[in-house]
Amino acid sequence: MRGHGTYVDEEKLTASVAGEVQRVDKLICVKPLKTRFNGEVGDVVVGRITEVQQKRWKVETNSRLDSVLLLSSVNLPGGELRRRSAEDELTMREYLQEGDLISAEVQSVFSDGALSLHTRSLKYGKLGQGVLVQLSPSLIKRQKTHFHNLPCGASMILGNNGFVWLYPTPEQQEEEAGGFYTSLEPVSVSDREVISRLRNCLLALAAHKVLLFDTSVLYCYECSVHHQVKDILKPEVMEEIVMLTQQKLLEQEG
Repeated sequence: MRGHGTYVDEEKLTASVAGEVQRVDKLICVKPLKTRFNGEVGDVVVGRITEVQQKRWKVETNSRLDSVLLLSSVNLPGGELRRRSAEDELTMREYLQEGDLISAEVQSVFSDGALSLHTRSLKYGKLGQGVLVQLSPSLIKRQKTHFHNLPCGASMILGNNGFVWLYPTPEQQEEEAGGFYTSLEPVSVSDREVISRLRNCLLALAAHKVLLFDTSVLYCYECSVHHQVKDILKPEVMEEIVMLTQQKLLEQEG
């Protein structure tokens, strides 16, 4: 049977896009390598607020349409549970304003394909200091958790939408602010170097179309330690690091 990304040409099934073939019983689909994000319920996303509207925020999440974060779908500061009043509506910009980065979960998908987000868990909310890396959504491996504290001293949120957030691992979790607290403490030089190295490793893996998950990123980081941060993006060094990473991954699977 003909699925998405295929067409029939002279009684043969041909792919209309370059990508990965997926078979479900007799249905054959081709998932393109370069694509916009098609969200599903439960996906973790990293997005940027583009507009504040009545009782909702518009969020850019690398999908075909802007996603929506409703005022009723966020935790109020202090974690109090109550109905949202007109006063909350007037102070929406104090919670989140245009340009703010957030991590959220897809709550539902509207009929036109737009996503409805929520940040009701304390692990979601406004993001503080860190680096955003924008990659293709097809390179992010689906896992049980997309929040990783890496042993190298930095943390990573692998958004299903291809947006990856790298930030220094916080010493203690601030739970009072209900996901709106952002630390503005200066980040040490060593932390900045670790984050820069991770960013370059992500770009190297993405350039060679390697699936991104905590193990592949950590192996790539370990393989790149012998090189300077700025050298990682040189084509010959990039190729060497990615080859070593793929060998490590194969050994681990084998």
